[in-house]
Amino acid sequence: MKRIVLTVTVALVLSACGSSVKLDNVPVEDKGGTTVGTSADAGKPDGSGVAKSGVATVDLDKASQEAFMKSTTRTVYFDYDSFVIRSEFQPVIEAHAKFLKSDKARKVTLEGHTDERGGREYNLALGQKRAEAVRKALVLQGVADSQLEAVSFGKEKPAVLGNSEAALEKNRRTEISYR
Repeated sequence: MKRIVLTVTVALVLSACGSSVKLDNVPVEDKGGTTVGTSADAGKPDGSGVAKSGVATVDLDKASQEAFMKSTTRTVYFDYDSFVIRSEFQPVIEAHAKFLKSDKARKVTLEGHTDERGGREYNLALGQKRAEAVRKALVLQGVADSQLEAVSFGKEKPAVLGNSEAALEKNRRTEISYR
């Protein structure tokens, strides 16, 4: 009798551990900008197996580059004592990544800053972590690491003087500076 009860208990436990989630057809999102072909595209005349899209590549001329530099913010702000990029700055990261990928010779310095609270060494380390967070986000978007340099100024170069919360918020930042 004990054996039957044990067998039934084990069967119930194992069946409870099962999942009804289907893992066979997991959707995959390609953010690489290329069109992914299907099995129907395997016989394409060019042999690529990739469907051709009707989207033309964009060549940024000098005027477009200047317009980008004027219209796009070059500052990512952070919360107090944090180096996590807030979701509201993701479009800024994506825009700069696209701009940097359009010209591999373009280089940028990521300047990490902090507010005046805390010691010098602590703020230099936090500023570096903020600059590195932006660097990693750009690399994840496809920017070559050789185009990026992350440096920290800590609390040495405040954007706004004062110790009000508004002033402190403006000083917790990473500035994207093109060279």
